Amino acid sequence: MNQEVPSNFVPSLHAKGINVPNSLQPTPSLRQGDLSPISWQPTSAPRKISPSPPTPTLPTSKLSEQHNWQASLSNVRERNAVMFNNSTMADVYFTVGSDGLKKRIPSHKYILGSGSTVFYAMLYGGLAEEAKVMEICIPDVEPAAFLNLLRYLYCDEILVEADTVLSTLYVAKKYIVPQLAKACVQYLETSLSAKNACILLSQGRLFEEVELMQRCWEVIDAQAEDALRSEGFTEIDRKTLEAILSRETLNTKEICVFSAVCKWARAECARRELDPNPQNQRHVLGDCLQLVRFPAMSLDEFANGPAQTNILTLEECCNVFLHFTAQTSPQLPFNKQCRKGLSQFRVHRFQSSAYRSNQRRYRGRCDSIQFSVDRRIFIAGFGLYGSSNAASEYKVKIELKRNGSVEGQRHTKFLSDGSSNTFPVLFESPVQIKPEIFYTANVILEGHELSYFGQEGVAEIQCEKVTFQFQCSSESTNGTGVQSGQIPELIFYS
Repeated sequence: MNQEVPSNFVPSLHAKGINVPNSLQPTPSLRQGDLSPISWQPTSAPRKISPSPPTPTLPTSKLSEQHNWQASLSNVRERNAVMFNNSTMADVYFTVGSDGLKKRIPSHKYILGSGSTVFYAMLYGGLAEEAKVMEICIPDVEPAAFLNLLRYLYCDEILVEADTVLSTLYVAKKYIVPQLAKACVQYLETSLSAKNACILLSQGRLFEEVELMQRCWEVIDAQAEDALRSEGFTEIDRKTLEAILSRETLNTKEICVFSAVCKWARAECARRELDPNPQNQRHVLGDCLQLVRFPAMSLDEFANGPAQTNILTLEECCNVFLHFTAQTSPQLPFNKQCRKGLSQFRVHRFQSSAYRSNQRRYRGRCDSIQFSVDRRIFIAGFGLYGSSNAASEYKVKIELKRNGSVEGQRHTKFLSDGSSNTFPVLFESPVQIKPEIFYTANVILEGHELSYFGQEGVAEIQCEKVTFQFQCSSESTNGTGVQSGQIPELIFYS
């Protein structure tokens, strides 16, 4: 007789009424390419954490058929590993998955009960059956994720892959196996980027993973435009949408926020099988639309954007236009204040600056320096020295590299005023910098040859609780190094 998992064995996710799908498939925005700490190509090898020696290479189903196989294995872990996904001596069978994805998986009560309090209650508690061999259905778990759970319980191994990490986290939470859940969260944190931060925030809320949520907020705040434009943003649930729109520290323009909201509304209409007309978009957004700060846009942005979408009523549009143009503006249901965004910080690596008549020549040669940090930050751009001979305009290419790969780049111009001040040159979007990895900052300037340069540089400096280390770069062909040169400042969010 099949036995459904009793509801009291499902941890807090179900007890609190959180609706978890029958099969926790990764959402369309969570492709394998989205979740890799290196290149994240679909062919990337999974990351395997094995604190103990590897399990025997011979298939367990074959090894256990050998005579006296126990004597050939030196410890309990190896002998338990032979029983992983093996019907030999199995006394409980799980039918895992739903529809065409069902799989019957053999297991052993002792291993399960010794590894999970939930399994112990199911198999040895007051509600446990007396049957010699138990049959248990688990329709809301993917077979691959359940095998990951058993692999950890039997073999003390954690196999984390991009396409099963969320479903594995779900099953680890469900059966209260904290070390497996922790490994999944760490994997997600190392894979975090603007492309997947919103959907991982949504999953972090579902699984009540506070640290993962905090890491997601760091990325969403600093790289708000990229995060809001990502495909994953359209897949978040409505509560997560509300949390993001309420965020004071989003580092983006309000017109970008509105564009993202419209994309989400169209996707939500599709999920509800509604025609994505303005009225239905307004309906699925509900009160979330009031979290968009239309008065914080410029008049031109509002007139050429929201005012022409028909998502706002005629009266709402009229009142916002009056807010921009009339001396006395009407009451509005929208926040009038611009979002504060994040505070920019600057780390200055020189103690003084100077200039000489023959010192710096900017004819397309590269100034370069390498740096690393001890915690995650986001580089917004560089502060650069300008002309030492009156006001002058420079053409500039700024670039950030990691292991030779370009992480951020911009071609632009800036005007210096002839002083020894530094002048900010920013990337289009902040670049995420991971700790304990050296990055290369490159600048190629073209313009007035007489320029200030830094002196008395330091190899290590702390700014806003972030420790920066600098070292010379082999790409520097214009004299910049640790002790002197260009790129006096890194502009960052922390």
